Amino acid sequence: MKPVRIVVLTGAGVSAESGLGTFRDRDGLWSRYAIEDVATPDAYARDPALVHDFYNMRRREAAQARSNAAHHALARLQQSTQHEVTLVTQNVDALHEAAGATPLHMHGQLDQALCAACAHRWPAPMEMSPETPCPSCGGATARPDVVWFGEMPYALDAIDAALTSPDLFAAIGTSGQVYPAAGFVDVAAASGAETIELNLEPTSTRFDDHRLGRATEVVPAWVGSLVQ
Repeated sequence: MKPVRIVVLTGAGVSAESGLGTFRDRDGLWSRYAIEDVATPDAYARDPALVHDFYNMRRREAAQARSNAAHHALARLQQSTQHEVTLVTQNVDALHEAAGATPLHMHGQLDQALCAACAHRWPAPMEMSPETPCPSCGGATARPDVVWFGEMPYALDAIDAALTSPDLFAAIGTSGQVYPAAGFVDVAAASGAETIELNLEPTSTRFDDHRLGRATEVVPAWVGSLVQ
């Protein structure tokens, strides 16, 4: 059987059952923190200590989390020889990798640091501050290697290439409110792909199919229907 080309996009809902909070739900992260205070380049320029404290907290939480059944199911799908799977994630945790998958992190990674001066990247210490030096240029210019609002997401060329000819596009645990990721379903559909959303509730009528429920239940069941 010819491998089916599948593009999977995951959002915060995939990691929610691992104890990592979502963003836009009623009790989500953005109900407790103002985006403009902790997740923009202007916020970092204005108060880098506050931004570092926010991401130190998130880094600690992510380090304590463990991959759940949805992460493991998607790793199984990506490792299957029956399909060609591109896994794209909006998540900045490393739970896909811990389960054995190889995702494209379009919003960066909490466990990586980035020098705002020379663009050097390195494994982030658990605690960072405005005084954290870059190991390459020595400047006190270290920041989390995450994509803030107003910045360009990573890996867009690879994602665009994958979306040109998929047979199936799946969005899992994502709010469908943040672009460009929210528009991936339209690009995939225009390329002739079937589209499916797996989420607690539907976010859009643009998908051909919906599987509703907890990620740890609906994702393994869906993967089981694809991988024999």
